[in-house]
Amino acid sequence: MADRRLTGILLVGGASTRFGSPKALAQLDGETLAERAWRLLGDVCEERIAVGRGDGLPFPSLADEGTGPVAAIAAGLRHATGDVAVVVPVDMPLLTADALRLLAGACRDAAVAQVGPLPCAVARRTQPAFDTGERRLSTVLDGLDTARVELAEGLLANVNERSDLDRLAP
Repeated sequence: MADRRLTGILLVGGASTRFGSPKALAQLDGETLAERAWRLLGDVCEERIAVGRGDGLPFPSLADEGTGPVAAIAAGLRHATGDVAVVVPVDMPLLTADALRLLAGACRDAAVAQVGPLPCAVARRTQPAFDTGERRLSTVLDGLDTARVELAEGLLANVNERSDLDRLAP
């Protein structure tokens, strides 16, 4: 059941140069990575916001400054209405609703998985920390009261290259 106090922020990404095409539109189990993440956020959060290059997506997205996840999270937090935002990158297709709920429940100013900085949960009130011009997400999170949450390593698989996606396909 979706929690009305939570906002889901999907980091759609940009050019995906290492991947060779937009990762958001890559397919796994018959759906794009973007559709998969959007559906997951809908299972957990009443409000969902996608940020990044939205070409070809079946849902609207906010433009970001193209300078990485910090700027994208800042854009999402400026539009969020929930007290806490769960932030999911499009290239982590094995995340689960339970994992996102654990992050949200542990959030003080923020919460990250053991190998962070993404996925994460951040309190909406921390939005000014994301608007400082800092580009490294780990630096922003280090300046906040950030909880560490142990998630199953398998859930944190990251798709950076096409071969990563091929390894996840059944």
